[in-house]
Amino acid sequence: MVINIQLNNRQKKIIEIVKGSEPITGEEIANRLNLNRSTIRPDLTILTMAGILDARPRVGYFFTGKSEFNLMGDRINSILVEDVKSLPIVVDESTSIYDAVVTMFLEDVGSIYITNNNILTGVISRKDIIRSAIGGTDLHKVPVGVIMTRIPKIVYIKPKDTILDAAKKLIEHEVDSLPVVEVLDEENKELKIIGRITKTTITRLFMELASNT
Repeated sequence: MVINIQLNNRQKKIIEIVKGSEPITGEEIANRLNLNRSTIRPDLTILTMAGILDARPRVGYFFTGKSEFNLMGDRINSILVEDVKSLPIVVDESTSIYDAVVTMFLEDVGSIYITNNNILTGVISRKDIIRSAIGGTDLHKVPVGVIMTRIPKIVYIKPKDTILDAAKKLIEHEVDSLPVVEVLDEENKELKIIGRITKTTITRLFMELASNT
């Protein structure tokens, strides 16, 4: 079974780079795009899984000549977000920025989700914290609710969505993670957070599938 998926601009650029310079390493591709290797890793994984690119250890990427995605058909589409989600790292809106920083580093995550009465209200990243520190914010006194990115600007995923849906959102919106939510009230954007999906989750899953093929 072949699944046709429209390539995004970055994936198209990666394919053109590989066509013109094969074999080429992931690091070299990232440099051509002025991006970090970690940023394009999900793109390379998907393109390789699709059969569009071929990866050879210590050599680099080759273009296979294929123009369609074949992400193992029903196997990929049968994997739901709820099957692979991890526990979210959550703090309350009233938590100080300092305590959020401590939590972030203890849990070794790049972002923390913010709630109010168990409802998702926002997210903060390390960049948000750095901006606050540079701006002279008192990290001990100011709550995370002041600096967080709020609903509805947060991109999220639902437990019954497929892992392919999650991969597309991560790439298209250029975020490192997605909150997995139950929608309590669609109109008022009342969301209960029940997990998270990260780029690492997607990459590890696709690599496991590839190694078992």
